[in-house]
Amino acid sequence: MFDKFHDECGVFAVYGHPEASKMAYLGLYALQHRGQESAGICTSDGHEIHCHKAMGHVADMFTGQVLGQLPGTLAIGHTRYSTAGDTALLNAQPFSVQCNKGRIAVAHNGNITNAVELRTDLERRGSIFQANSDTEVILHLVAHSSERTMAGALRDAMLQLEGAFSLVFLAEDRVIVARDPHGFRPLAMGQMELGGHACYVFASETCAFDLIGAAYLNDVEPGEMIIVGPDGVTRERYAPERPRAHCAFEHVYFSRPDSIVFGRAV
Repeated sequence: MFDKFHDECGVFAVYGHPEASKMAYLGLYALQHRGQESAGICTSDGHEIHCHKAMGHVADMFTGQVLGQLPGTLAIGHTRYSTAGDTALLNAQPFSVQCNKGRIAVAHNGNITNAVELRTDLERRGSIFQANSDTEVILHLVAHSSERTMAGALRDAMLQLEGAFSLVFLAEDRVIVARDPHGFRPLAMGQMELGGHACYVFASETCAFDLIGAAYLNDVEPGEMIIVGPDGVTRERYAPERPRAHCAFEHVYFSRPDSIVFGRAV
């Protein structure tokens, strides 16, 4: 049902930058080693979410003309690992949908181990899937949630997930990021100062911060959800922290030598 494991992907998010699409492009360019199959960027101008994704390398697909068609001050991006699984544009991320919680886009690094069971249950309840990626399951869980707010629906969805996931979500006016309770996959938080106000960025590795001149602050904690929006930064623990289980391959295979991963220099 699903394509094969795609553990080595790169995710990026930015909030509060006038050239958010350009920052996302540079962040993904720095994370290109984490995936060469496809890439995508979604931005929001406060009213509408704009997306572009394609097969191939970041530098080839995101020309100046393409970036000019992605307006807004907040964005998320994803670069996907090429394996023996389905190599198709329909599996490229971020995924973006319009649902009863509003317009939302999501990008995911990791592997949800109970995705088949969740998808079977969702299909039984009437969900229609477009791709064969476990990431799409998350969006359907959000749409089916009885919670009224986006944050509440995301919290409800993530509590049903098992396995490894570092997630970046984009709504019309905010960015939401989260890690699984074990902290299998890395997700770092950084900050840029722009004319007296702070711009926040998130990435799988801190090498993405170096390219855009952002300072590394800390990691998104396992079981933590961070919301960056008009009201500022809100950090909350959506699930109790479980025994930490960092992926050893991050330090010996996936990550760039100049990155900080899981709080330690590679």
